Amino acid sequence: MLIQTTQLTKNVETSEGILHILHPTDLQITAGETVAIVGASGSGKSTLLGLLAGLDLASSGDVSIDNVNLGDLDEEQRAKVRADKVGFIFQSFLLVPSLTALENVMLPAELAGNKAAEQQARELLTKVGLQERVQHYPNQLSGGEQQRVAIARAFVGTPKILFADEPTGNLDAATGGKIEDLLFEMNQASGTTLVMVTHDNALAKRCQRVFRMDGGQLTEVTGDVG
Repeated sequence: MLIQTTQLTKNVETSEGILHILHPTDLQITAGETVAIVGASGSGKSTLLGLLAGLDLASSGDVSIDNVNLGDLDEEQRAKVRADKVGFIFQSFLLVPSLTALENVMLPAELAGNKAAEQQARELLTKVGLQERVQHYPNQLSGGEQQRVAIARAFVGTPKILFADEPTGNLDAATGGKIEDLLFEMNQASGTTLVMVTHDNALAKRCQRVFRMDGGQLTEVTGDVG
């Protein structure tokens, strides 16, 4: 099992008491699967994605990637697991302002010691339609262009798992469609496991499995997504 959680929870303390963001969750995702997580804003979808990727720590329970329990690792070890196996498309892009589009995409590959980092980065930026913008800095790019840089960065190194938080949320319909196709092409060509949070039911329907998050409770959708 590539991704597995056992009774995974996330709680935060507030002035009004404990807020249960994620109720005990058991989830199993096999290598090569495409999975969508849908649900209203604030239902806990992005929190779950962060826990699965090892970007956040659970309050209780376990999450394993490729048979490695992330709870047994320190931050440096979790970062290595992410570098070796995970790509992540953030809603807020998280590009480095002082780096060009090309340098932002190259960064994870360079950190992993990939000697072909620049070539791969240029190819990916061309695939997302930004070949003319490789030397532009994030503040010189539109929101949609920044999103495409973030997507290219997530693809570099062909990760085993790609987590995507609203991957087409900032894109126009035509560009969004191209990015969706790129996601599924990567899944087909490289066997990359896709786990994405989306409000787009059409995108969710393209996935093999769909889960709905409602008030911190995760359930698999067996009928029509809606």
